[in-house]
Amino acid sequence: MEETQERSLQRDSVKIEIAEKPTPFTDLDPDVQLAIRCAADKKAFNLAVLDLRDIASFTEFFVIATGANQRQVQAIADEINEQLKKQLGARPVRIEGYNSAEWVLVDYGDFIIHIFNEDSRSFYDLERLWRDARKVTLPDVL
Repeated sequence: MEETQERSLQRDSVKIEIAEKPTPFTDLDPDVQLAIRCAADKKAFNLAVLDLRDIASFTEFFVIATGANQRQVQAIADEINEQLKKQLGARPVRIEGYNSAEWVLVDYGDFIIHIFNEDSRSFYDLERLWRDARKVTLPDVL
């Protein structure tokens, strides 16, 4: 019996790493691509896009951006809303946090845009929270 216990305690653990290929920017829907381009046009920085299709049922993508101050955060949200409405006729399901502009959430159903100021982005750290999501490779020039 001791021999069995000893063998079971000495079991080698195996770590399996599955390399997830990033999602190409060209695979994104046109409305998500447009939202990313609009954020870049308004000088959003640290743009990141998470592909949640394999791990979440409430949305497909998170677009995460940072603005330097309250006005820039609002300007990014305004540009995205205006261009998606003008070019594609898309309207957000809801917008939250616009007035304080620390974290503006714009929900389009299939994708959600998170626009943070620097402090809020580092505090909430959505990339760490959703680290199981595949990353989307963004082009160098948007």
